[in-house]
Amino acid sequence: MHAYHAGMEEIYHVTDPRTLKAVSHPLRVRMLGLLRAEGPATASELGRLVGESSGATSYHLRELAKYGFIEDDPGPRVGRERRWRAVHRYTSWSVAELGETPEGRAAVRAMRGRQLEGLVRDFEVWREGVEEAGALWDEALGMSDSVVELSAEGVRRLGERLWEVLGEVIAEDVEKKARGETKQVGVYLAFLPYSGAEGEGR
Repeated sequence: MHAYHAGMEEIYHVTDPRTLKAVSHPLRVRMLGLLRAEGPATASELGRLVGESSGATSYHLRELAKYGFIEDDPGPRVGRERRWRAVHRYTSWSVAELGETPEGRAAVRAMRGRQLEGLVRDFEVWREGVEEAGALWDEALGMSDSVVELSAEGVRRLGERLWEVLGEVIAEDVEKKARGETKQVGVYLAFLPYSGAEGEGR
């Protein structure tokens, strides 16, 4: 099932620290990610995917709905259980905006932790199953790194350009997707201070 639907919004820009804190719960992040990537699901279906009871997933789904991340899916139900769908494709926030209060800074730290956990989880899946992907995918998938000298404005512009290129490639692969030649790929874009700078006398 395709995750995107006609009423799906592109970005949910969070400005309230309480909203960001609400979605920073590890289980809620995983379930929201699944709803965005895999499409609508019930609490029981998500519970089987994340290894939790339907009671636990039901509670966290209601919390996600309370803060506007998910909603009832209008499609036909299977039985009496509610089916949920994501409202937005992405979540964004401004570190400068939320960083004005201790609550906001704590929420940003929590979300950064969830992002790192997602990266590590995807990396472990890739590392353990890399032989199963096939030679073509084995060559394409992976990680790379570089150390460069940039201004804060330069980093911002680089990020914008990279996301633009990503959008272009996604559009170019539409026909290949129709032929079943694509896979869901996690794309993690990170700009971090280089930890070895002091030790190397930079």
